Amino acid sequence: MQTLRFSSSLLFLSVILLSSALLISPQHPPSQPPSLPPSLAQPPSLPPSQTPSQSPSLPPSQSPSLTPSQPPSLPPSQPQSTSVACKSTPYPKLCRTILSAFKSSPSDPYGYGKFTTKQCLKQAKRLSKVINGYAQRVRSKPGSATAEEIGALEDCGELAELTVSYLQTVTDELNTVDVMTSAVVEHVNSLLSGVVTNQQTCLDGLTEAKSGFAAAIGSPMGNLTGLYSVSLGLVSNALNRNLKRFKASKGKILGGQNSTYREPLETLIKVLRNTCDKEKDCRKASRNLGELGETSGGSILVRQAVIVGPYKSDNFTTITEAIAAAPNNTRPENGYFVIYARKGVYEEYIVVPINKRNLMLIGDGINKTIITGNHNVADGWTTYNSSSFAVVGERFMAVDVTFRNTAGPEKHQAVALRNNAEGSTFYRCSFEGYQDTLYVHSLRQFYRECDIYGTVDFIFGNAAAIFQNCNIYPRKPMPQQKNAITAHGRTDPNQNTGISIINCTITAAPDLAAEPNTTMTFLGRPWKPYARTVFMQSYISDIVQPVGWLEWNGTTGLDTIYYGEYSNFGPGANTDRRVQWLGYNLLNMAQATNFTVYNFTMGDTWLPQTDIPFYGGLIHNE
Repeated sequence: MQTLRFSSSLLFLSVILLSSALLISPQHPPSQPPSLPPSLAQPPSLPPSQTPSQSPSLPPSQSPSLTPSQPPSLPPSQPQSTSVACKSTPYPKLCRTILSAFKSSPSDPYGYGKFTTKQCLKQAKRLSKVINGYAQRVRSKPGSATAEEIGALEDCGELAELTVSYLQTVTDELNTVDVMTSAVVEHVNSLLSGVVTNQQTCLDGLTEAKSGFAAAIGSPMGNLTGLYSVSLGLVSNALNRNLKRFKASKGKILGGQNSTYREPLETLIKVLRNTCDKEKDCRKASRNLGELGETSGGSILVRQAVIVGPYKSDNFTTITEAIAAAPNNTRPENGYFVIYARKGVYEEYIVVPINKRNLMLIGDGINKTIITGNHNVADGWTTYNSSSFAVVGERFMAVDVTFRNTAGPEKHQAVALRNNAEGSTFYRCSFEGYQDTLYVHSLRQFYRECDIYGTVDFIFGNAAAIFQNCNIYPRKPMPQQKNAITAHGRTDPNQNTGISIINCTITAAPDLAAEPNTTMTFLGRPWKPYARTVFMQSYISDIVQPVGWLEWNGTTGLDTIYYGEYSNFGPGANTDRRVQWLGYNLLNMAQATNFTVYNFTMGDTWLPQTDIPFYGGLIHNE
């Protein structure tokens, strides 16, 4: 009886989803079906979530870059036929079917993009309502689904709501801005890339939970993924057609403008720590900090500061309470809401939700302010929700904090930090775990002078993430496991995502250094079809295997990924014996500049306000 009720509910869900008017043709891109991951015959260990399959190797997407002073505006796009416009998408036939309903004039890529984005928003709202309603019904009927299935379905509900929010923002920007700057273009591309990632994460989670939901809703959700990909391709094509790519200047580390704003951040930290030392009353510091960003001549604008700690003078005893007290939906010009978390171990599972923007979390230093948990897949959590700390709110910033998951290697996927936050920044932080330590889930992210510890796929996800001056420490995994530092999850060639590791140090953690011959360590393996990862100007120790990179599932995707190395050094950096995949590249300087802060994330348009040091281009030692 229970089984029948379960099946009929699944059928109901499938019918509703399949009724989406625009999702008429379940076309698949040339080399992949709606990206339900293949099973791994002999994986080195459990995957971060699931797997890939792939198509033609492409260079980095041409995200425009510019200096913050005078961003170029976007010229109006020219008329273009639907057949030509649809070639920019992975689903040309589905694209033409969708655009057959487009009746407006003019018929140009920008108009096509606006039209499909509007349809995406309509269908995403429907999907969100259906998933959340279904999750409520499952929860109200004990025994109708496993805890893992319920967790995966709840993840899908959360991701569907995020997708609606992203699409609403994109729709509003496309409708209200007649002449768009390159910064806005890149923001739109990031959000649409995040929409596709959210959908894939939902499907991966259902598959990981071995849920019947995956089979029941995989096809209709795959169709919706097709619509999202079509919209991403059309909008990216329209917005980038007439933009000239800005080439990064040859700046030194901390060169030019990057060093001039450093003192105010350090001043902010000094005021917090000195005024709030031990049991001193922090209220005076909190009142004065609101003026610090304006009076110091720096780039940080502080709206309010609160203190988390055990003393009577502190505002809160938990970080979660402090986040809840922050104002909702603030804008950059409103300033940061600063949370100073004193030295201590915070055993709480923390989420910075989408409406908590412009939060700055400052600790007392690595291994002093520690946020820790032990959720993991082996104990029934989804990879997505196993994190000790998760951040979704835009422009989040953390300084001098350790994020830790203590589940251990035997528990497989166990995330220390999950990051879905656009324009997020982490400075002098530590991320400690084993498999899947740092989940760079989606959108644009920057990590500077951080330490990352892990074993299998310990930097993974589908963000556009840049790591500068970081220490990357492979640890000792379980017997028979192989270490992979990265596992990027790009599923669509139009997504502006990838992992760029610049001027970092890759060397064994103490436990692996003591037994270096027990484990094979690789720079990365391709989690998804269009995985994109580069290591540039970094020190690579001999802990990394001479071949450099590891397959995920046989030859799947090796022709369609984009892996690259440029000007690395150290005993593990020799490329003579590297893999010979079509998707592996030895980069020249021009190609390498595509993956810099200026060109890959346009970080020069949002990093200066954080006051964190960064270099926009490649390092040029003079």
